[in-house]
Amino acid sequence: MKILVKLGGTLLDTPDSRARLAGEIAALAAAGHQVVVVHGGGKQMTRFLAERKVESRFVNGLRVTSPEVVDALLKVLGGTVNHELVAAFVQAGARPVGLSGLDAGTAVAEQLNPELGAVGRPTGSDGRLMSLLAANGYLPVVACIGGDANGAIYNVNADQMAVACAGGFGADALFFLTDVDGVRIADGSTAAALTPGAIAGLIAAGVATGGMQAKLEAATRALESGVGRVIVAPGQLPGLVGRLAAGERVGTLITAEGAHA
Repeated sequence: MKILVKLGGTLLDTPDSRARLAGEIAALAAAGHQVVVVHGGGKQMTRFLAERKVESRFVNGLRVTSPEVVDALLKVLGGTVNHELVAAFVQAGARPVGLSGLDAGTAVAEQLNPELGAVGRPTGSDGRLMSLLAANGYLPVVACIGGDANGAIYNVNADQMAVACAGGFGADALFFLTDVDGVRIADGSTAAALTPGAIAGLIAAGVATGGMQAKLEAATRALESGVGRVIVAPGQLPGLVGRLAAGERVGTLITAEGAHA
């Protein structure tokens, strides 16, 4: 099975959490699955910028990306966060390869809004490098940095990046590992399963807002791009990755209308 795992930056903020997740994902690859990892690192970026007296400004959840922020993006997201995660995978016995969307067109992007600076919207993904690596036993570890044919560098939302890469890679499943139990519905409980129609209803009713709305919209796009199933699940739960790969119901399963869960 071809699996793309998206790791939120919060889950990568401590060595113990990194090591546990690296071990679980490495076990997937060792079991014969072709795996790609896409990671964020927003908390680490904010700390780095604050230490340098650069204010972090957000508009609709997106970080306004000045040239100073692009510099931090490359140093922190494409540097420290990516390499610490790669090192954790090495320790877990995997064969990781650290990448960003800039490499071989892995994530092609365009400027989303000039007022946001170098914030990019993914427009496509050339999955050949990810597929080549994964098919030969390597584990691509992709930082959410995109680019275009003119050499521009863009700060790309990690959920959108994961969806673009999942489409390019031809993933059968996309796991969003987060710091919440799944998708909350109107009564406050966690939904076991959702379809795009149900997602549209949650958004229209104002139940899914902000970051969760963006994640659900990204999940819908993933299904449209051919990904078979999307799961939003609590990344802090030990053993989660293997349980999801085995088909166990944890978190919220998102499938197309009429699909067999």
